[in-house]
Amino acid sequence: MDRTQRAAGAIVGSAVGDALGAPFEFGPAGAFSRRFPAGTPAEEMCGGGGWDPGEATDDTQMAVHVAESLLEHGGLDPADVFHRFRRWAASDPKDIGLQTEAVLTAGLPWDRAAAEHFRTTGHAAGNGSLMRATTPAVYFAADGPDATADAARRIAALTHGDPAAWEGTALFHELLRVALDGADPLAALPDALALLDPGHRDRYATVLAPDWHPDLATEPNGAIWPCLGSAVWALRTTDSFETALRAAIDLGGDTDTVAAVTGGLAGAVYGLDAIPDRWTGPLHVPLPGAGDRVLRLPELLELTRRLTAS
Repeated sequence: MDRTQRAAGAIVGSAVGDALGAPFEFGPAGAFSRRFPAGTPAEEMCGGGGWDPGEATDDTQMAVHVAESLLEHGGLDPADVFHRFRRWAASDPKDIGLQTEAVLTAGLPWDRAAAEHFRTTGHAAGNGSLMRATTPAVYFAADGPDATADAARRIAALTHGDPAAWEGTALFHELLRVALDGADPLAALPDALALLDPGHRDRYATVLAPDWHPDLATEPNGAIWPCLGSAVWALRTTDSFETALRAAIDLGGDTDTVAAVTGGLAGAVYGLDAIPDRWTGPLHVPLPGAGDRVLRLPELLELTRRLTAS
């Protein structure tokens, strides 16, 4: 399988996970499989909870805004990414994280808003920086581990002032980089953990250990470390893209983001062809703040081509 197929699998897979998990957000564990038993043909892109069938949420919308900034500026321009985020937040998206909304609507400059929010609240380790990380991870992957980790931290810091969020996003970037190279991201975990700031390494090592289960989490999966741990657990304990997504959504809680992160990793491991057509067919990504465009599979594939060609 070539790198382009893996990159397309990651970007489309993340969007698919987002849209598939959205109707089950904050619901109970096992709700997806109770409604759609494994092995039974069904239209799992069911919509609900305010979402149309196949509609991607803020997770993918923000990922696309990051990608388009990278492409238009030939690299990372943090001020421009923040401007796009703020324009998106002002365009009445269906959903936006509370922390992200607070940072983007505070009226502070791009290089102060998240830090000030963290200084005054002490709470900024949600998974909102992780949910949008697949597109920049694909873009920076060819630059190697240090460059992709640095980019992850800088993009995360635009909305999340807690360094724990920076480190978790950097870790995801590295795992995706490894998968895009055709290697096993699970086998790469020790080396990936070594890239992290030592003050945060143990926290992530705990949730990424082979014997960890999401039931052992000490925080809800809306926090970044159990969210990433749950995605890695879903990848480790299944053997296909489809079963990984099913496992992720069946955890309950923040299902769209856990499934988006899982979909990015599993898509890179298994490739675009492993994603069922019944999931990619209805998939669409509205883009508030960008002319109300709607991206579907062809547009996502073209976005992937441009990200990997840069």
